[in-house]
Amino acid sequence: MSTAIILAYIGLALMVVLSGIGSSIGVVIGGNATIGALKKKDDAFGSYMLLSALPGTQGLYGFAGFFIINSSGVIAPEMTLLQGMAILAAGLALGTVGLISAIVQGRVCANGIASIASGFDVFGKTMVLAVFPELYAIVAFAATFLISSGL
Repeated sequence: MSTAIILAYIGLALMVVLSGIGSSIGVVIGGNATIGALKKKDDAFGSYMLLSALPGTQGLYGFAGFFIINSSGVIAPEMTLLQGMAILAAGLALGTVGLISAIVQGRVCANGIASIASGFDVFGKTMVLAVFPELYAIVAFAATFLISSGL
């Protein structure tokens, strides 16, 4: 197996694994806040659940990036080292941004969940604020798409 292919597969693995880890941590942060909030105000479970699930999207971006690159047919014995390095870079970028943005998004959502449980009507405002870290995961996904189309 060539160095280019190895680099490409490392990039794909980083893309999925790092964004998946970030999403797992982010939804746990929201889920923990939900458990605490249910003790105070259990009738807002729907809002809690939506906010808890929001950081899970970064893992989906990682998988979508994997799917786009893997299904493009670029990873083949004749691929160049530069192509392998480009896929590695895309995987590192999307994976790292997905990891960090999911965790910080989970924190924003957890604070919103706690505020809702305290009686404040902040669901919509929390969703708006939680979209900001999500935006960077979307940008990283878009960059991955652009990299894959340039291969």
